[in-house]
Amino acid sequence: MSITFDHLNRSWNEFSQQILGFIDTLGLSQAQLDCDHVALRVNSLETALQLEQAFSKQGQIISKNIINGRPIVIIALDTPLMLGGYAIGCVELPYPSEKVYPNEGWEHVELVFNCQAKNCEELALALTGRFPTLKAILETPDTHTSSGDIKVKMSSPKGDKERLANPTIALKQGNICVKIHTHHIKAIIASEQ
Repeated sequence: MSITFDHLNRSWNEFSQQILGFIDTLGLSQAQLDCDHVALRVNSLETALQLEQAFSKQGQIISKNIINGRPIVIIALDTPLMLGGYAIGCVELPYPSEKVYPNEGWEHVELVFNCQAKNCEELALALTGRFPTLKAILETPDTHTSSGDIKVKMSSPKGDKERLANPTIALKQGNICVKIHTHHIKAIIASEQ
């Protein structure tokens, strides 16, 4: 069964609580980082099209770019989604690829850590310098903590026209993921112009 916009609204509170708990586990609750967007995962073109249309009524599409071979739509919301004290201004809607996700719906949030890192190694070094709680996690990817396994993935996704380096570190526990990157999504989109 495909997800709907109504389903996303109903599941937001549960997703929020899980994400906030994970941010706390990572030691980032007091970090005062900006949460610039939340991302969805869908498995069918029909679902992607329906959600793009529904979210377009809640804001404005500010980017539809090919990233890693598939369209990714970014919608700037008229009214931000609230995640605890975070006001999330954008939704990322990747169109489906060959990969089938076990869970469709809300998948991750992205936090902005402003620094001059040009690659993932520099970003990891900057993060562990500021947030010592991340040191053990980033130095030992796929860490087992008292609250469960945390998997680490480092990447530098790039759109066809992007000019800013945007190294990203994804921290995943179960079906919940928090990504940390160096530039706000709106700055990345502006770099495409």
